Amino acid sequence: MILFQLKCEHDHEFEGWFKDGATYEAQAESGDLSCPVCGTSNVGKALMAPRLRTSRQKEVAAEKQQQKAIAEATQAAIAEIRKQVESNCENVGNKFAEEARKIHYGETEKRGIYGQASVKETAELVDEGIDVMALPWDDETKKN
Repeated sequence: MILFQLKCEHDHEFEGWFKDGATYEAQAESGDLSCPVCGTSNVGKALMAPRLRTSRQKEVAAEKQQQKAIAEATQAAIAEIRKQVESNCENVGNKFAEEARKIHYGETEKRGIYGQASVKETAELVDEGIDVMALPWDDETKKN
C-alpha cells in the first residue's frame, strides 16, 4: 500500500491509499479519482514531504531493541535461577521464617530452603543475623 497526497483543480487536498503507484496511475487516467470536497475528477498528486527516518528515530528504535534484548536475557536468567533453586532447595511455603530460624539456631538440619515471608518477617530475620534473599520471580499460581 502507498499513500499519496492528492489535490484537485480547486486546491482541495486529501489523501488516497493505493495498492501501488501503477494503480494510482490507472485510476487517475481513467478518471476514477474524484475530490471528496467538490467532486471534480481533475485530480493529481500534491507535493509530499517524504517520511524519512531521522537519526534520532533510528537511535530510539535501536534503544528499544536493546531494551527488549536485555529484558529477554533477564527473564532467561531469572528462569535459570528459579530452576536451580527449585532443583536444589526445599520449598517450605509460608513457613519460611520459622524454618530459617530453626536452621540458623541448629534446631534442624542445615539445608537450602525457599518459600514466602512477609516484609515484617524478612526484616526480623535480617535483624537476627539470618541471611535471606528475595527471589525475583512471579507466583505461578497467580497467572491467568
